[in-house]
Order: sequence, then structure tokens, then C-alpha cells
Amino acid sequence: MRAVRNTETGVTVVDVPAPTALDDAAAARLSGDAGVVVRVSSAGICGSDLHMLGFGPSPVTLGHEIGAVLDDGTAVAIEPLVTSPVADRSGSYAASPDTTVIGVAHDGGMADLVAVPNRSIVRLPSGLRPEDACLVEVIAVGVRGLSRVGLQAGRRVAVVGGGALGLCTAAAARARGCDVDVVGRHAPQLAAAERLGLGTAAAGEYDLVVEAAGTASGLERAVELCRREGTLLLLGVYWDGMVMPGFAVLERQLTMVASVIYGRNAAGRDFDAAAALLAATPELAPALITHRFPLDEAPSAFEAAADRAAGAIKVVIEP
Repeated sequence: MRAVRNTETGVTVVDVPAPTALDDAAAARLSGDAGVVVRVSSAGICGSDLHMLGFGPSPVTLGHEIGAVLDDGTAVAIEPLVTSPVADRSGSYAASPDTTVIGVAHDGGMADLVAVPNRSIVRLPSGLRPEDACLVEVIAVGVRGLSRVGLQAGRRVAVVGGGALGLCTAAAARARGCDVDVVGRHAPQLAAAERLGLGTAAAGEYDLVVEAAGTASGLERAVELCRREGTLLLLGVYWDGMVMPGFAVLERQLTMVASVIYGRNAAGRDFDAAAALLAATPELAPALITHRFPLDEAPSAFEAAADRAAGAIKVVIEP
């Protein structure tokens, strides 16, 4: 079958054996669960995918944002984690050193087929297309973060970062009954925010500010927008380290909360909540998915995803 990997010559579509089960390391962590093979419908290119290309060639198939179908045609999203039963029961997957990511430590979804744990299957609400379901992973990151800060209706929220993560988190905050403004760097990002009914002229002070850009300038702007004794939610990935505007954080006595990936609580999985939000917000997928490429054109897809100024928000590969 076809699979997308980072090779000596860059992003390449290669021919690999079709999976019949999870790899041995994943199955061992799951107490022998061999998993299930699904047919991929969509795989989103994440900013983390772009960054990890800089780590050099890897024998692992890329892709952790996955929409797929089961053998019986059921449309699903994939929670792309391999974790131990203990971590699974705790609901806080990120807190466990046993948790690894499909598309990073195990073959991912930029392929015709991918093997995933049975626990990773997230059945989609009626009407939600698997071609759009790669967005569920991104939304789930935002859902998790907003839950960690206990966001309630009526709060004033600003999101710094107009990429897919920022826009998905902003949409999740709006769905909770909040007034939400987005700070974006590129015109297509602001146009997408307006299409989603979000504000684009951030001004004044906010109860919650989400930093979803992962940059020093984004963090500085987020602190500026946060009211005294407000909350700063860190969702961006600071690959090059974090430069904290320390005096402003201290002087305003901000509460800082960091959140990564997703989990589960008494209400259920963040992934299920994210799938429900995507289904309830039909304008989300067309606003965010700016490019779709067939799998054979994966190198061009990665080039498009890296060019945010040209309008890319979420680039999707469709086998």
C-alpha cells in the first residue's frame, strides 16, 4: 500500500506492506490488543508534522489527525494514542509516560490503511463525513484545554493564533456561550474567523486568553490581553523554547495553565465532545480546510501547508 514518510529525499510516498495488526510495542502496551485496521479517508497536516521533518528521515508513516471508515462502512475519527490500561482509566493520557502517538512513534494515517487500538475508534455523529473527521483531533486539543481552565458561559475570551488549533479552540469557546475574539497573523485566518462568527478586532482585557501560536510574540500579546488575575491557557507548542514576559505575568497575577493532547473525564472522552462540536458546526470544516490533496501528491501538500501566508489553514491528504 501507499504511505507518506520523511525520507532522505524529503516527504515521499513509498510502498509498504499493508498492516494486519498493531506493531508489537503497541500491542504489548495495550496488554495484547492487536487493534483494528481502518481505511483512511482524511489525514490532516499538523504544524507538528512540519516541525518534525527537521528531525530527519524516519521509518514511521506520518499523520495523527485521522478520519477513516471501518470494514462495515462506519465513519470514524481516530484518537491517535497508544497508552496503557492504567493511563486509560485515569483519563489523563498526557500525564502518563506510557502514552505514545500514532504518526510519531507508530505508523500513522497518511496511508491507505492504518492499524489503531480498538479503544481509539470514535464513531462519528450522523451526517459527519470521514473526509472532514481529521479535524476532530485538533478540536479535541482545544476542548481539553478549555475544560482544564473550567471555562464557563459569559466569559470574554481571546485566542492568539489563527491557525487550525486557534480557530478550533475559539469555536469551542463560542459554543460554550462565550464572547470570542481571534488574533491572527494572516488575512485568510481572519476571514475564516469571521466566517465562524468570531471577532477579529481584539481590544481591552479578557477573562481567558488562549495562546495557540507557540511563539514569543504570540505569548507577549496574550499576556497583554489578559486582565488582572485572569487566566492564560497555553496550547501552542514552543519547539524553540519559551520567552516569558515575566514581570507582566507577575504584576497581573495571572493563572497559567498548560494543556496538551486530550483525555477523558466524567462527561466522556474529549474526542467524542469534539466530534459532536464538529457535527453541530457545519461551517467549521469548510472554513478551516483550505486545501485537499490526493495521497500521491503528499509532497505538494506539505509545501502548501508550510505556506501560511498564501492562505493555508488546514491541509488535508485524502488517500
